[in-house]
Amino acid sequence: MIRLWMLALQMSELFVSSVVHLVYGFYIFSTAVASDLSQALNDYFKTNVNIEMVEDEPRRGSPSVDGLPPIVLVHGIFGFGKGRLGGLSYFAGAEKKDERVLVPDLGSLTSIYDSWGGQVDYGEEHSKACGHSQFGWIYEQGHYPEWDEDHPIHFVGHSAGAQVVRVLQQMLADKAFKGYENTSENWVLSITSLSGAFNGTTRTYLDGMQPEDGRCMKPICLLQLCRLGVIVYDWFDIPWLKAYYNFGFDHFNVSWKTMGVWGLVDCLLGNTGPFASGDWILPDLTIQGSMRLNSHLNTFPNTFYFSYATKRTRKIMGVTVPSGILGIHPMLFIRVLQMSQWRHPPDVPPPYKGYRDEDWQDNDGALNTISMTHPRLPIEHPSRFVVNDSDCLPMQPGIWYYKIVEADHILFIVNRERAGVQFDLIYDSIFERCRKHVFRKTPQTLPNQPSSPSSSLVLLTSNKLQLEE
Repeated sequence: MIRLWMLALQMSELFVSSVVHLVYGFYIFSTAVASDLSQALNDYFKTNVNIEMVEDEPRRGSPSVDGLPPIVLVHGIFGFGKGRLGGLSYFAGAEKKDERVLVPDLGSLTSIYDSWGGQVDYGEEHSKACGHSQFGWIYEQGHYPEWDEDHPIHFVGHSAGAQVVRVLQQMLADKAFKGYENTSENWVLSITSLSGAFNGTTRTYLDGMQPEDGRCMKPICLLQLCRLGVIVYDWFDIPWLKAYYNFGFDHFNVSWKTMGVWGLVDCLLGNTGPFASGDWILPDLTIQGSMRLNSHLNTFPNTFYFSYATKRTRKIMGVTVPSGILGIHPMLFIRVLQMSQWRHPPDVPPPYKGYRDEDWQDNDGALNTISMTHPRLPIEHPSRFVVNDSDCLPMQPGIWYYKIVEADHILFIVNRERAGVQFDLIYDSIFERCRKHVFRKTPQTLPNQPSSPSSSLVLLTSNKLQLEE
């Protein structure tokens, strides 16, 4: 009787979670569509009104920003870059706060390893092991072709995007890009993490990953429903829909054109495709998967690192509970509560020596706060806790400065109004740090400041590794 009651409770929780996530997904999609339709109608009526547009003459002495390193915003899981979902911004318009910001579109569910490319070459060994094409998307023209060690870049990653950036820096250090033998870790000037997934999350187990190995899914869970939806979406392969939003699995050729109906059945049964090989992002977000990834990733001595760890929990009489109701997004409230009460199964070996449940109770509804501060598993990287941003000045490279912020996982993305003044405080501090306090050789020439030959960057026109937007 108790087992039946527990099963009914689990199925009810699965139903509620599925509905909440589905409704939120439709809300985001419909918001993007409505925004695009509004913009299209606006443009249509404008073309029918004869308005003489006078182009302003360039202001004399206007500051040039060509010498400033770009700031690249990297989205997280289920995210999207510029050009996807119409005019909707994943970073809620934060990219407008600076004149040199790029927002690339990466696979929203692809494994962290598969997220970067040029023509994307995933490697022969990796491709064979995971059952997909060796080569992926082709990008003809980059938006920062002069990128090299003398013209490094600032990266800001949200959620899994922070780990994606770390993988990119390691690939640059390892010279993993064919045809570009001169890459190095110094192509990255700074990495700022916003709720970054450095050490995995216990939410992956709540959503359906097996805690035994962090690779397989439970037979009935939220992730299985997600898997089915993604496979069907990719199989229909509707060009305009895929252009609007893409999960990033094109290199698996999950399309009715290539695999037919029986291929779809095979994918749904879990025999082929990205979910069969484990070559997607969720295994990388388990504690075990993050440890496997971190064992190959370094913190480099010439790069500046800063991390904002978020939490929406507090302790009441020694018990960790959500810190409120109104301040937590409805999609995340249940998960904040569940993650704060998570207990590793006693019959399963812990993911690492010294694991304690209480260390992983503080969370933001998607990631555990302990996971977001800095890379700490399997080996802890140099770090320093700061209360105020000024505490870390002057910044030293090779150290993870981290700050804990009261916020849920999606407070600083998609919906700017929800975060209010906190949104501006966070992003203003990020961009100010990149522009004023992070440099290797000489301070950067900022807008409204006189330039000097010693501080200006020389733009190259040679064929460098290109960053795609």
